[in-house]
Amino acid sequence: MAVHHGKEGEVVVGGSAVGELTSFTLETTGDVVESTQMSDGAKTFIAGRTSFSGTLEMHFDEADSVQTQLTAGSSVTFKLLPEGSSTGDRKFEGAGIITGMSVSQPLDGVVARNVTFQGTGALTIGTES
Repeated sequence: MAVHHGKEGEVVVGGSAVGELTSFTLETTGDVVESTQMSDGAKTFIAGRTSFSGTLEMHFDEADSVQTQLTAGSSVTFKLLPEGSSTGDRKFEGAGIITGMSVSQPLDGVVARNVTFQGTGALTIGTES
């Protein structure tokens, strides 16, 4: 079983890497629809639609052109690369809409930018080529 260190991860938006990235989260969900008949003794379900969303966390960098594109309402294409971007590394690829962007200003720390997104369409899971 392979494990990976977080330092290997990358996020690419519109073909360019997000600078100063510190973490990312991807969440996938699948709807279920009840298919129980009145005569059934137990509930049954069938799979419905799937969706995905996520969060990108980074150090604030006003000079990073990718970061400046990540504003609420923006449509983006992206690749989330938890193993890095070498040939054969796992990738999660899709399109999404930025649903929020916040800047956190701690007294004794690094200024951070957090971005949330909602996927639109299907999430493609594959490997880098």
